Formats: sequence, C-alpha cells, structure tokens
Amino acid sequence: MPNSTDRAIQNRLGITPDAAAWCTIGKIPEPPADVHSAAGSGPLRPAYMRPLGILGVVLAAPLMFVAKVFSLLASGEEYLKLLLSTQEGERDRARAKKLDLKRRNEAIVELGLDKAFDGDWTRSAGRLLLQWYSHSSHHQRFVALAQGRILLAAPLKRVSVRRDDRMQLVAEIPAGDAVLADPLPAFESDKLLLRFKDGSWLTLTSEEWRSDLHLYLMRHPQTGESQGAGA
Repeated sequence: MPNSTDRAIQNRLGITPDAAAWCTIGKIPEPPADVHSAAGSGPLRPAYMRPLGILGVVLAAPLMFVAKVFSLLASGEEYLKLLLSTQEGERDRARAKKLDLKRRNEAIVELGLDKAFDGDWTRSAGRLLLQWYSHSSHHQRFVALAQGRILLAAPLKRVSVRRDDRMQLVAEIPAGDAVLADPLPAFESDKLLLRFKDGSWLTLTSEEWRSDLHLYLMRHPQTGESQGAGA
C-alpha cells in the first residue's frame, strides 16, 4: 500500500492492517418488503454523487476522453503488431491470453461471482447487505485484514475526493465469523469472496486487479479458498 494510504489508515482507523484495498459490491437485489422493513428499511443503493463531484467528473471528462483515445491507439498498435508478427510464439501468447480471459469469465459465472451474494436474506451476508449503506452512503468500502478480523471502513457520506482522509470504521467482522478468500487463484482477478461460517457469502470487487488483499491471500491461503461462491 502507498505510504499516504498507510498514514491515513493509522490516523483514521488506528491500526496497521495485514492487507487492505478499496472494494465495491454489486447491485443489491430488492429484498422482500417484510425483511427490508424488519431490518430498518435502510437504503439499498449508494448516495448520488454531489454536484461538486459531478462538476469534477465533467471537468475531467476531456482528459478521460484523451486517455481513452490513447488506450484505443495502443490496442490498435498491439493488434497491428499481432497481424504483422512473423513470430509464432508471440501469436501463441496472444491466443493464450485471450483463452485465459474467456476461462476466467466463464469461472466467474460458474462460481456465482457475478451475483452480489448467496440470496438468503436471513443469513449473515444478507443481513450485512441490508445494513450496508445505512452505515455509509459511500459507494466503496476499504476492506482491511487485521489480526484475523475483517474491517470495513468508508467516509460516512459519499465523497469524490480525499476518501482516505475521511474514512471511518463502519463495520467489523470478528475473527472466526468469516474469512476473506480469493475464489479465482488461478487467474489474475479483481474478485474476492467474503464467506461467513453459516455458509453465506458476499462478492467483493477490488479497485485494482491482484490487489494488496489478493497478494496477501496468495501468501496466506485460507482453508477451502478455492471453493466457489455457491459451494
């Protein structure tokens, strides 16, 4: 993790985590009305971006467009190189990369990682989702591992800048209640699985591919880590 993020974690959360990364969840399905009401009828979506945040996106749009153009040019250059390449090895690597991507996408669907959670609102993952945006209306969570605990932090309101400096602890899962796992250890992926001891699970998507959490889990594999979400 960058030093600035390390300092923010120390200042805001008072911990030095074993690993951490910013993550998002998928769209929360609509729960049954009685279940939602019993849980306090909390929000099921993140807050809308504030006007200043929208202005920032508008101002940044030209830069994003330029970056996209350069990205397309780079992709076109790679494709042209592939067409003109006389080296069979290079073409084989490109085919292998495309096949690997196809297999990863198929694994995501097969393991249920394209879903937000297991679907049972009465178990741990469902109950956590019902309170997810009540704790913070921000669209992301800073997920940290510390001494066996899983900590979730975020700014209490949605922000577009300085999220590290504004985050607070919004939820803590004690050691033994759940494990964080990399469900696709054979692939470079942004998917993580928060698996509770009652069998329920929640899919997290990290901001970075092979995030700090992925690298930590690679060095410290959990029992049953390779199991799928629906296992």
